[in-house]
Amino acid sequence: MEGYVWAIAAGLNAALAAISAKFFTSQLIKYGCVILFNVTMWGCYVNSLKALSSLQATVTNFATNFLSSGLAGFLLFLEPLPIQWFAGASLIVLGVIVLSKSSIEKKTHTS
Repeated sequence: MEGYVWAIAAGLNAALAAISAKFFTSQLIKYGCVILFNVTMWGCYVNSLKALSSLQATVTNFATNFLSSGLAGFLLFLEPLPIQWFAGASLIVLGVIVLSKSSIEKKTHTS
């Protein structure tokens, strides 16, 4: 479970990097936030790889980034979200659930 928390945190930080690039007008603040959020995202992603397979970590990270970026665009920037977006988002979430329940590749913990 801890690996998924790290992967979700990575996805949220990636979305925050994209949001800050669009939200701030000052170039210094914009680039500073993008760098900060991306460095944090990579740290969270690396931690997620310690507990999950690379496929599970990557897909969970991507799904969180996709969903949070889309919803932030809708809520903060009033961007339209067509029904196809929600259909695709639902399929992505379903895929993450299937992968999380999958026993094909379980990561073994070593001391």
